[in-house]
Formats: sequence, structure tokens, C-alpha cells
Amino acid sequence: MNKHKNHKRRNLLSFEIIKSAARGDITAINKVLKHYEGYIIALSTKQIFDERGKPYMVVDTETRRFLETTLIVKVMQFDVRRAA
Repeated sequence: MNKHKNHKRRNLLSFEIIKSAARGDITAINKVLKHYEGYIIALSTKQIFDERGKPYMVVDTETRRFLETTLIVKVMQFDVRRAA
């Protein structure tokens, strides 16, 4: 169990990246987006059907952009002074 906790901690964004992103640093914002990219894609994936009724999975780009934009807005609203 302890090994699992340590593994999770290694996958966290550093406070410095979050702080920089909250202050508008584009590179840091891109690191935040990259960090959550897999999760956003998973949330944006939906099943559709072709003309023969065969199902397949696609990433809904509208949902993906909405989630990315929402993440950026929330990061920009993060109060660094309160978290420190």
C-alpha cells in the first residue's frame, strides 16, 4: 500500500508548476494540460456508430476543448497566496 502511495505522489504536478500556471505562464499551463491529457481524452471519448451500425470509439473534440478550457480557467483562478 505504501508503494502505491509513493507512486501516486511521483505523478503529481509540482507546486511551482501550478503556481506558474496560475500566474499565466504558458509553458506551465501546457504542462498542466499535458499532465491531464489522458484523463481529458478518456472523459471526451464516446461511442458512435457507422452507417452499418458498427460501434466505435472517438474523441469528441468539442467536449475535449471544453474540458481543457475549464481546466485552464480553474488553474488561472487558483489563489496561490492561500495555498502557500
